[in-house]
Amino acid sequence: AVVSTQSGHYGRGTKAFRKSHGKELAIDSTFDLEKKRSVPVKYNRELWKNTIHAMKRIQEIRAKRQNQFIKQRLKAGKKLELKDDEKEVEHHIHLIEPKVTVEELYNAALNKTKQKLQEKKKLLEVESMDMD
Repeated sequence: AVVSTQSGHYGRGTKAFRKSHGKELAIDSTFDLEKKRSVPVKYNRELWKNTIHAMKRIQEIRAKRQNQFIKQRLKAGKKLELKDDEKEVEHHIHLIEPKVTVEELYNAALNKTKQKLQEKKKLLEVESMDMD
């Protein structure tokens, strides 16, 4: 058996792992422009100016694409989180009670006192009938 000196978690932080598992943007046309060219070019001021301008523009495009890629990856997590939240609310719905307003409390107390008065009146009527 081959014994590894490193545990497996070291590989997860590498660029190769992240790209191969879809964690980072791996295939993009902006990466093609970074390749080294082994052909010497004669100095030309206009060429340098255009190259610097193109490099800035390419950097902007790459940043925009990477942001879009990250947002796309996070969308799936948001959907899963929302599903989990819905399940949790369904499971613990008994813990969630509607808020009671002061008016509702007052009306409930008023109704109780009215019921007690009506019961007392009925009792008095029954007692007065029994006496007759």
